[in-house]
Parts: sequence; C-alpha cells; structure tokens
Amino acid sequence: MKFLPFFTRSRRAPHLKLGEWGEKEAERFVKANGIKILGRRVRVGKHDEIDLLGRDGNILVILEVKTRAVEGLKAPRKAVTAQKRYNLSRAAARYARKLSPPPEHVRFDIVEVIGGPRGDPPEIRHHPAAFSMHHAFRL
Repeated sequence: MKFLPFFTRSRRAPHLKLGEWGEKEAERFVKANGIKILGRRVRVGKHDEIDLLGRDGNILVILEVKTRAVEGLKAPRKAVTAQKRYNLSRAAARYARKLSPPPEHVRFDIVEVIGGPRGDPPEIRHHPAAFSMHHAFRL
C-alpha cells in the first residue's frame, strides 16, 4: 500500500465549497420557478464554463451564480464584469451552434445566493435577462 504525504491530499478551499453549495441552492430555486436545468458547470471550449445551463420554454438560459457568505457593500451581481459577460456570450454562442435546431433566443441570468451551508436558509435573488449577448457574437 502506498501512502501519500500529507501535503498531497486534496482539500478544497472553503470558497470553492461555498460556491458549489451556492450553485446547488441556485439550481433548486430556478427549477422551482420553472426553468429546466440542462447542465451544471458546462465546459465550452478551452477556457469557458457556464455555471448552470437551462431552458425556459424555447429560450436557452445561461445562469451565472454568485455566492457570498455575507453581503458586503457591493451586490454579488456586480462581480459579473464586462470581461465575464464577454466570456459568457462566447460560451453561449459556441454552445448554441452545436444545437440542432439552434435556439431562437438566449437569455443571461444572474442568481445571487447569500448565506452559508450551515446557517439559515439562503437569500436568493434571481435577475432574469441581467445582460444581453455581446455584440461580437451571434447565434
């Protein structure tokens, strides 16, 4: 039997655990509000990842989840920068091109999850159509 030194054991950072918990809570919330989840942590291309991918009727929904243990001075949705919106638009365009038939519309939602896995139930805020597809991309 081979033993690994203590420093090679895998331990996830607390912020990653919080993020995973937040994504599960966000998924539960949007499913309860009628969005069908098609995928979680969907990798599109080499660098892009979609937190939650869903469908609301005929609309492809890209959900970006922002989780915070406590809400600070800045709303979590403000962390979705112009660069992040560009990357999500690129990922959505790439994903949509693989679908047959391609979706007629894509919507970008942000879901804020405030709280922690060991505390009270989280506060969840869903922002449908939080931003539009970047002009550099088309379906």
